[in-house]
Parts: sequence; C-alpha cells; structure tokens
Amino acid sequence: MRILHLVLAPRLSGAEVLAKELAVHQRREGNVVCVTSLLPEHGDFASLRGELAHNDVACRFPRKRHSIAGKLWHLFQVVRSMRPDVIFAHATIPAFYVRALPIAAPIVYVMHSATNDFERQLFRRVERILSARARAVVGVSRTNVEDYLANVGPHPLMIVIPNGVDTARFLNHVPPDDVVRQPQIVQIGRYTEVKNQIQTVHAFAEVLREAPDAHLVLCGVIEDPDYYAAVVELVHKLGLGESVVVEGPRTDVEKMLAEASVFAMPSYSEGHSIAFLEALASGIPIVASAIGPFTFAQDFPGVQLLDTDDTAAYARALLRALRQQRAARELKGLTLQDSAEQYLAVARRVARHRDAELRV
Repeated sequence: MRILHLVLAPRLSGAEVLAKELAVHQRREGNVVCVTSLLPEHGDFASLRGELAHNDVACRFPRKRHSIAGKLWHLFQVVRSMRPDVIFAHATIPAFYVRALPIAAPIVYVMHSATNDFERQLFRRVERILSARARAVVGVSRTNVEDYLANVGPHPLMIVIPNGVDTARFLNHVPPDDVVRQPQIVQIGRYTEVKNQIQTVHAFAEVLREAPDAHLVLCGVIEDPDYYAAVVELVHKLGLGESVVVEGPRTDVEKMLAEASVFAMPSYSEGHSIAFLEALASGIPIVASAIGPFTFAQDFPGVQLLDTDDTAAYARALLRALRQQRAARELKGLTLQDSAEQYLAVARRVARHRDAELRV
C-alpha cells in the first residue's frame, strides 16, 4: 500500500510527532510511505526527519512559505508523483487543502485539535462543503467526534483512535534509585494560552515557599510568541529566574522525564495529548487539569487531576507529587502498536472501498 501523511508544518508538536511515528511503523510493515506538509520544516524537526530517512520514509516538504495557490500546487505535485492509495490529513487546515484538490485518492481527515475548530463559522462552512470528500473522519478523542457531530453533522465513517506512545522508548531511561537530584517539575507543550503555562508559573511560586530547592522547566514549540513572551515576563516579575527555565522545543523527552520529579499539564482543553501519554509511560508523578481527555488516567497510580485554575490547590498537588515515587502503569490500548494497527485498518478499509468503486 502507498500511504501519504500530510501535516501543516514539520515541527515538534503532537500531530506531527504522531504522523512520524505512524509513517515509520507503516514503512516497517512493508508499505511505501511519504510525509509532506503545507509549510516548510522547522529546525526542531531535524532529528525526526533523520529518523524518517533512516527508515526509508520519503519527506517532501516545501522549501519556502507559499501562497494558497502555491500550497495547493505543491500538494498536487506530491500526490501526482506518489500516487497514494490513501492520504492521512493530520489536522483541519491540511484536510481543507487536500480535499480541495481534484484527486481520486481516498482521504482520511484526522482531528488532532485541542480546541473545537468548528466554533469558527468559516471553518464550519468549509467543513460542511468538504465533508463528503473525506472517506473517513478520525478523532483522537471522543471530544473531537462530539464537536464534529454538533457543529458539522454526521459522517458515514467516524472513528475514535486514541493516540499511542512507544513505551519501549522509556525503558532505558529509568533513573537510578541511588541518584539524588534536585526536585524538578516539567511541563511540555506548545506555548499557547490553552496549555496554561502561566498558571504553572503562578503555582510554582507557591511551591518554592515549601520547597525552595525546586526547579521548573517549561519547553515546547513557540506557537504564540506573545504568550511565550508573557510567560518569560511573569517569571522575571515574580523573581523566579534562578529556579525556572523557559525554552523552546526539545527532542530529548525521555531524558527530560527521567530527570524530572513531576510532570505538570494544566491545559484548558486537549485532544489526546502525546506528551501526557509519554509522561504516563515514564512513570513520573503527574499533576494535570481535570478535563475530559485526561479522565481515562484518573485511576492510574501517581496521577492527580484537579482544577488547576485554583492556584493554591495546584501548588499543593505539585508538592504532594514531589514526595511521590514513580509508578508502573499498564497502558493497555494506548501503545503506539495499538494506535498504528487501527490506522492501518482504516487505510485498508478506505482503499478497498475505492477499489470496489473502480471495478463497478
């Protein structure tokens, strides 16, 4: 089978990381796989591109930012040269573009968004026009599907496929029991209001009153430069510069989680966070917001879900987590293998449907 993955921009973010993982898995299963994008590659994607190349997955990224017409032309050329049996369009904007093209390849729209894209009237209208051009609509969480049904309407083939994590990546990054480190809280995620890094900084200021040797590390793609600047400004305003690191995306997530004491995720909303799954796989104590996409983990050991907008309660939870040990967690149904097998099943289903139509 020939499989094409389309992302908005090659970068260290959830949708793009999942696309990379699926592409590698599908190539190892013997398929011909290519990854393309609408926007040029970010510098932080270099290591992931290296992994794709090592696994013989082709990458066709534009070298510069194009106009709308240029994006469509680039994508059309990729599709024409590859002749895919199925196209996975990761996220709403890439799905808009590929479904606007006059191509016969079946398209699977994968909804990754942490927020409801269809609250925007323009997006609702465009999706209602293009909905039939998707052979399948995949949500990484039940919330994605519910938002689609409420704002766009039903689709003949809608599926929830939770994101999966490669648990083997964390087996070699278990911290030795006899190593004493300074307590460290880490939050990994795009710098944007929905990820709520500012609230983590406020809570950490209270944590320092009882744990003065604690440190906080924030990292992620700088999607909203103004929000990133606000985080940096708050750190300086509160006098936390010696205890807080605010940096861009990092590729050594396994090492970060192994060295940290607590993982924080006070998001206002999520799809099905890869970072959250990675934290679960690492065994690190977790403090996160009590939102729907996280509730599946509420009974896992070492996981606290609460109203993180309550700064005092958030700080107390972080302090409790700093005293906790790592925990073994069985992520049944949430491994990369689980997720990849479901995506391959969807690919085969829509490809068979197209072949049947061609024979008629």
